[in-house]
Amino acid sequence: MEMERPGGLSAIGNTPVVRLAQLAGDCCAEVWVKMEAANPTGSYKDRMALAMIEAAEADGRLRPGQLVVEYTGGSTGSSLAFVCAVKGYPLRIVSSDAFADEKIRTMRAFGAEVELIQSPEGITPGLIPSMMRRAAEIAEQTGAFATDQFNNADMVDGYRRLGEELLEQLPGPPPVSAFCGYVGTAGCFLGVSRALAAGLPGLHRVVVEPAESAVLSGRPPGTHHIEGGGTGQRPPQLWPADYDEVIAVPEADAFRTARLAARGEGIFSGPSTGANLAAALEIARRLGPGHRVVTIQVDSGLKYLTGQLYS
Repeated sequence: MEMERPGGLSAIGNTPVVRLAQLAGDCCAEVWVKMEAANPTGSYKDRMALAMIEAAEADGRLRPGQLVVEYTGGSTGSSLAFVCAVKGYPLRIVSSDAFADEKIRTMRAFGAEVELIQSPEGITPGLIPSMMRRAAEIAEQTGAFATDQFNNADMVDGYRRLGEELLEQLPGPPPVSAFCGYVGTAGCFLGVSRALAAGLPGLHRVVVEPAESAVLSGRPPGTHHIEGGGTGQRPPQLWPADYDEVIAVPEADAFRTARLAARGEGIFSGPSTGANLAAALEIARRLGPGHRVVTIQVDSGLKYLTGQLYS
């Protein structure tokens, strides 16, 4: 039995799952999408933020009223700001103007102090490392607790429940043949794929990354605009044994698929979900009927209305 949590924290998780009705044709495998925009801040990052804070509370790394600090492209920051507001922790965020303004405004709406690193050209290979260095400086100067999402193993446990929910929700048959997920920290991919693989030993695990910065595919890092991943380096908790395939999605395809999903499926999301859907459809065409592919709606399209995606 899960613990009772205060306020809006009790609304995290137990999100619906839907099957694509238009984009996946008769010659394709079924494609199912976990609708994580149903979480309180409109993102699956609510799960990891709560997991990181509660684990640190439980083992004493985080003291009552202590400052929390994180580097983030925005969704983790929004989720941490939400969790910290409910639990009474002050929060300092290091982010960038390379990310959606709606995310920055959300962090501030929940009371976080936000410092921006300028990167008008987009998500460059050096941006995330510079944000990490600045957050580490703040933690050292202030004695803050650094959630340090890329290196925090607690976030993986936060996503395991998402995979368990999928096993409970999906009707059968057919069983799930493949799971794909866009990776930033890789926490969601690891948590979900491990939970699914525990019940589905033959699961095909596919990581998704931007073609413009396809480091996991063995290409050089580059600049792109698919927020939430493609940091120019391998996520420190992700190893080759954790996945079976990498699909690199061009940002133009990610943007196009997100728009198609909004208009044809009613799945309103951001570019990283577009990348997930593009990869899932590629796998579904390859597998054909009688199979099932699962992926994630990462967040809500409401976070991207002022950017290029829906303009």
